[in-house]
Order: sequence, then C-alpha cells, then structure tokens
Amino acid sequence: MLFKDEVYRIIGAAMEVHKELGPGFLEAVYHEAFGWELHDRDIPFESEKMLKIH
Repeated sequence: MLFKDEVYRIIGAAMEVHKELGPGFLEAVYHEAFGWELHDRDIPFESEKMLKIH
C-alpha cells in the first residue's frame, strides 16, 4: 500500500477525535477537533482547500 505510515497516522488521529468526542456533534465540531489533532501530531494539512472547477 502506498503511504501506509501516513494513512495509519491520519486514521489514528480520526479515531482519537471520535474516542474523545463520541457521537452526536455537528460536522463542524469534528472538523475543528480533527484539525487540532492533526496539528498536535505534526501532520500537515489544509482545511477546506478551494478547488478550481472549469
């Protein structure tokens, strides 16, 4: 699998957010928490990147 280590780290971050928050929040809450978790784990990301559609 390509990027196996990277995928493992990202899924781990997502699982941690789910473990801490549990179910029932709006997507925006998980989005922000996931961003903080990625930041804390030094995983670079861009939130809501704009796409050019022609």
